[in-house]
Amino acid sequence: MRRPHRPRPAAEPHLLSQLRAVVWGPAEFVGLPPWWLTGEGLLAGVLAVGGIVGSALAGAWYGIPGLAHGEAGLVCAAALALYLCVMRAGRALIGIVAVLGMCLALHAPQTAAGVVLAERGRVESVVVTSVQDAAGGSRARYLCSVTDRYGVPLKVRIWRGCGHTTRPGDALAVVYDPKGRVSPRGVENGGSWPKQLRDLAGWAGALVTASVIAVVRSYRLSRIRPDPQDSPGPAAQG
Repeated sequence: MRRPHRPRPAAEPHLLSQLRAVVWGPAEFVGLPPWWLTGEGLLAGVLAVGGIVGSALAGAWYGIPGLAHGEAGLVCAAALALYLCVMRAGRALIGIVAVLGMCLALHAPQTAAGVVLAERGRVESVVVTSVQDAAGGSRARYLCSVTDRYGVPLKVRIWRGCGHTTRPGDALAVVYDPKGRVSPRGVENGGSWPKQLRDLAGWAGALVTASVIAVVRSYRLSRIRPDPQDSPGPAAQG
């Protein structure tokens, strides 16, 4: 009497490995990844960070709205994600890179404006006309409406140096761009341009690291091609 046929359980591990390869990348290497692959991921991440931060700096310095507001940075982040898609990297890693790139692109404009003000900004005293509690609660944030020395109201409200003890009629120090390409802001201690760029170091480092991991894990073993000497010749084929 024949025993009933049972399906082999080998298909389930195979499906799990395929799913893992799609989500996190195949990473088909043993030991350390190839050095050239690590270099390729590092280059891709550094170029993306340079494009995101560099475009924001150029836009703030020369007054180009499309660059200064971060649109070009978002394009650079999308280009990096598209490159990883072409490399067939893991879907989860592509998503992580895309999110980190967007975060860096959204933080870069404020940092770029700070760099411009730190380099060519000038400090002047302004007069507070009104104070508003913008946040409320224990982490209150105050915004001061101010006028310059000629009595002209500034279009932006100042929060650096504006606190719960500030009253209308008080004087605040603000730094402004003589060329008018960057909005003025309150003076802050240690506002040099290297310090401004250090604020982006965390996002930039995370983006480069995620790019390297995504590229490295996208590695697939090339298919083994048959040796031409092993193929049968014309006489054997006949």
